[in-house]
Amino acid sequence: MTSEVASAMSNQTTVPSAEQLLQSMGLTNGHSAIVGLQWGDEGKGKVVDLLTVGFDTVVRYNGGANAGHTVCVGDEKYKLHLLPSGMLYSGKTNVLGNGVVIDPEQLVKEVHGLRERGKQVDAENLKISDRAHVVLPWHKIEDNLLEVTSKAPIGTTGRGIGPCYADKAIRLNAIRMGDLTDDAKLVAKVNRIAEFKNTLLSALASAHKVDFTPVNAEEIIATLRKCMEVLGPMVTDTSSLIHEKLRTGDRFLFEGANANLLDIDHGTYPYVTSSNCSSLGVHTGAAFPGRNLNNVIGIVKAYQTRVGEGPMPTELHDEIGERIREVGREYGTTTGRPRRCGWLDLVALKYTASVSGATHIALMLLDVLAGLTELKICTAYEVDGKKTTNFPADNDVLAKAKPVLESLPGFEESVEDCRTFDELPENAKAYIARIEAEIGVPVVFASVGPRRDQSVLR
Repeated sequence: MTSEVASAMSNQTTVPSAEQLLQSMGLTNGHSAIVGLQWGDEGKGKVVDLLTVGFDTVVRYNGGANAGHTVCVGDEKYKLHLLPSGMLYSGKTNVLGNGVVIDPEQLVKEVHGLRERGKQVDAENLKISDRAHVVLPWHKIEDNLLEVTSKAPIGTTGRGIGPCYADKAIRLNAIRMGDLTDDAKLVAKVNRIAEFKNTLLSALASAHKVDFTPVNAEEIIATLRKCMEVLGPMVTDTSSLIHEKLRTGDRFLFEGANANLLDIDHGTYPYVTSSNCSSLGVHTGAAFPGRNLNNVIGIVKAYQTRVGEGPMPTELHDEIGERIREVGREYGTTTGRPRRCGWLDLVALKYTASVSGATHIALMLLDVLAGLTELKICTAYEVDGKKTTNFPADNDVLAKAKPVLESLPGFEESVEDCRTFDELPENAKAYIARIEAEIGVPVVFASVGPRRDQSVLR
């Protein structure tokens, strides 16, 4: 691995090597998953990108093009929505697992975008599950119609993710990537489903007096055929591939999209995404046995953010919240939507760390808090006059929760040039220690800037 690391890092001498990261984070053995422990946008892409050199195969196991990772490599910035962050390294196998829903047009756009920037993206280093479901134009139309006509909109990205997962569960009108490799099956399915969707969606639109343009089956078929000229060679049985690589000794790194509080089963339902984005999704979304997953690295912002609808107990509606948004550049990678910002919620974090079985914490965007003279963390909720440290399943209860905040001294010094925990300001170290004490999981890594080299090791 040493020669590979040296080659991969040769143009970034200040970046910690894979050996340093893996040893520091206690990841030298077995397979690892990286999951967000909040409402997403925690900075998972940077950690995956840093750790990839130490693994053989990187697997994305859930979500769709509604997710986005921004990865900075030197002065270059890459925005990925479907492709695993491991694509930025050579010599690695990248997998889009069966739990991902794939928008073929978006994926082709990303493939061409990376190729134009000199990155390899082909059947050798990208494998797409033939069991992964396909996001189609009618899904996007349905997504937006449901938001417009609902009296309680979820606040989706409109990318068709929810309707695609719904069709996967209903089964009658779903198309998988494997279907696109059989032209006769592709034509038959698209024609049949397009007719059904036009009937269904036109009725919904008409009932609410919303404009509706029927989908054109022939245009969809032509687009999918063109997409498959690029993607077709990459579509394969990734379940068999993963288990073969497991038998031959490959080390796996699993990359989650979205985050625990957006998990369809364990998040703040109904204001969630439509897939299992906790570490539990690794097993269903990539056909990877639970007993083989050794490490779960929970990615956590040093504060709290959220996009879309739904309660957020620690949200700030003042100049501090605005400052966090601007300093942290808290605008969506996929949509550009401004994110809601607030103090770190340790009630929620303790819950998600337990659900995902987090063994390590990577604390991101610590630099955003520099310059604040006072920091606050939420250690409990007050609901109907009663104090609780349990995270409620009922969204209406969460909406009533008032945060019980604990004040800590802030740190005015910049942390952007720190590279070890010892170099951090004392108050920054105290802030991290308080987080560890509350959730019972060690913080083994901290990010103090967007670049690869702006990484603090313990």
